Parts: sequence; structure tokens; C-alpha cells
Amino acid sequence: MYADHVDGVFTLAHRLTGNWATAEDVTSETFLAAWRTRALIADDERPLRPWLWGIATNQAMNARRSRRRLLTHLARRPREESVPDLADEVVQRLDDADVLAQAARVIGTLRRAEAEVIALCVWSGLTYAEAAESLGVPIGTVRSRLSRARARLRELVAEPASPASTHVTADPEQTARGARS
Repeated sequence: MYADHVDGVFTLAHRLTGNWATAEDVTSETFLAAWRTRALIADDERPLRPWLWGIATNQAMNARRSRRRLLTHLARRPREESVPDLADEVVQRLDDADVLAQAARVIGTLRRAEAEVIALCVWSGLTYAEAAESLGVPIGTVRSRLSRARARLRELVAEPASPASTHVTADPEQTARGARS
């Protein structure tokens, strides 16, 4: 299970958090949570991917919440003179942190439910049904959340429709069917 899904879970976590180190933590926490709750999984032929992606999404949101709380706490403390940490700057350059930070800011303005469906349907390529199963909501809810998220992202980015933007607006159901053909 781990070897089959670790790359996808890490990629999802990295896109949701915008930080390589946090994504590693989220990935390990995802598989730890999956191991602890393995008895809850039915012995049928349903794929594990939507279940793991749901756990990863929750873990990433928890990590973002924790980071926000830490930054709020640190902002309240009196500032002390410190030496800058150059390691953070190097990691940011390697990870194209500027692009990820901008994406995280835009995604951060979305409601949690909308950010989750963007991460699951657009970035991870889950179908509406798989995303619905992962989130524990009806398919129609996934569709409406994705529609609202796309509309909100178009407003935030304010870029005209172009061939490059069709990737974001592609229907995951059609993408999945096209990949199977």
C-alpha cells in the first residue's frame, strides 16, 4: 500500500501546504493514520486512493492550521534580534517557493471545502465519485464545490480564458475516461 501511494500522497500534501518539509510530515502522518484505522476498511475491491487522499487532505489542513496558530503566537511575542537562517532560503529556491506561495495564498482564500475538491479533483485527478467518497459527501456536492472554487479562482487570478487554463477547468470524469481509452 505504501509504495503504491506514497508519491501521490506526498504530491497532494506538497500542493496543499506549499512546503516540502511540511508535506513530508503530512505524508508520514497520513500513513500512520491509515495504519491505525486499517480495521475500518472493508475487505472489498474499492480502491484505497480516495480514502488515503481524504486522510492526507485532513492532515494537510491540520498542518496549515497549526502553522497559522504558530505564526499568530510568534507575532505576539516581543521581537528579538536573530541571525537569519540561510537554509530556509535555499530550500525555498529549490522548491520554487514563490510559485507555491502564490498558489497557497490563492487557495488559502477559498473555503476549506472548496480547497479540498480542487486538491482532489484537479491536482490529484480523482473523479467526482472518488472525491465524493474521500470527503464523505454526495457527488453533486463535489460538483458544486468545484464549480464555486473555479469561479472564485477565476476572480482571484483575473486572467482571460486561454488554452492553458483549460487544464484547470477540465472535467475529471472526462479526463479519467480519456486516460482509460
